[in-house]
Amino acid sequence: MTMNIKHFFLLALMMLISLSASTQSRRSVAILGDSYSTFENYLSCDTNAVWYFQGKQKRTDVTDVEQTWWHQLIKEKGWRLECNNSFSGSTICYTGYGGEDYQNRSFHNRLRYLGSPDIILVFGATNDCWAKSPIGEFKYADWTKEELYSFRPAMAAMCNGLRKRYPNVDIYFIMNSELTETITSSCSTICEYYHIPMIMLHDIEKINGHPSIKGMKAIAEQVGAAVK
Repeated sequence: MTMNIKHFFLLALMMLISLSASTQSRRSVAILGDSYSTFENYLSCDTNAVWYFQGKQKRTDVTDVEQTWWHQLIKEKGWRLECNNSFSGSTICYTGYGGEDYQNRSFHNRLRYLGSPDIILVFGATNDCWAKSPIGEFKYADWTKEELYSFRPAMAAMCNGLRKRYPNVDIYFIMNSELTETITSSCSTICEYYHIPMIMLHDIEKINGHPSIKGMKAIAEQVGAAVK
């Protein structure tokens, strides 16, 4: 009887160790994004602006966090969410809508707050395009603050910052469909310089310029197929 009890506890201990190892081996994911990646009560900072909310609403059919592209992707891959630092309306550079100063909400400023992930998914440039932020010139070092108010220098500075702050982390840049050729080609050139794979989205259904349920599913599938 004593041996059976010991055997039972030994098996239980082995199962707990195995479960713990399995949990720890799951790859962690951080998201640096804009409105496309927001959802009410699921952001790393409660003060970040949100576009998608729980429950019925008029501007979108996405009403549950499980319908978001990132939730679908993480669940499908068996990953875990380390951090979602997304901010609705945010630009990569410091220039926002109407020429307003978006430094605090910019991707460049928020890249410091992503935790300790194994994978970083950056989904941006949409608002830089829509806000008609200054494009600027390609520059890969020694940026001045003034230069970060333009898209190309800020995009390069962001990629450089991600590479330096998160060594040995897999970084991907997700490129929205239907943006201008200038924005799209600039992202491609800069991502190539920093050896960051760019995932070019296509055929994404949108409502009011934002992914619908169908669009979210397409994003999850396309990103999932591209991420190693």
